[in-house]
Amino acid sequence: MQFHCVSLSNAAQHTRGFRKTATAMTTTLNINGRRMAVDADPSTPILWALRDKLQLNGTKFGCGAALCGACTVHLDGQAIRACVTPISAVGPHQRITTIEAVADDKVGKAVQTAWVQHDVAQCGYCQSGQIMSATALLQQNKKPTDADIDAAMSGNVCRCGTYVRIRAAIHDAAKALA
Repeated sequence: MQFHCVSLSNAAQHTRGFRKTATAMTTTLNINGRRMAVDADPSTPILWALRDKLQLNGTKFGCGAALCGACTVHLDGQAIRACVTPISAVGPHQRITTIEAVADDKVGKAVQTAWVQHDVAQCGYCQSGQIMSATALLQQNKKPTDADIDAAMSGNVCRCGTYVRIRAAIHDAAKALA
């Protein structure tokens, strides 16, 4: 699984999604099946458009450098890091899915159900990104091995160390979908 990233220097220029010399313009994005207008500089990361402009706060800020996975969302079903992907990188017909709508999909629902059954969340901060990455994995690979899971989830950091429960939940979600 590959993630779309932009330069870290671009991400570093942002403070809560706004450049000091921001040129705001209206960008229409398809988020969770709805067309939403965002007034922001085109270089604003998706993360800050979601959180600050649209009040979709389920996607978390972790590192701002695409290293921890807390900000993972789907762009046309592919897991991407929202903290470094600018809204200008999203085409007019592309779909962004956030944690708020992942359960609308049977795979996302199965992952969330397995997460609860395995009591995966400890502090919970990384969980939206973990669930989004797990859902993207199961949408592409219906019977992942431990190695597949480890590879797909390697970009998501859980500071509480619930990796064993995460892997078990992914296996159970795959079984529920079979």
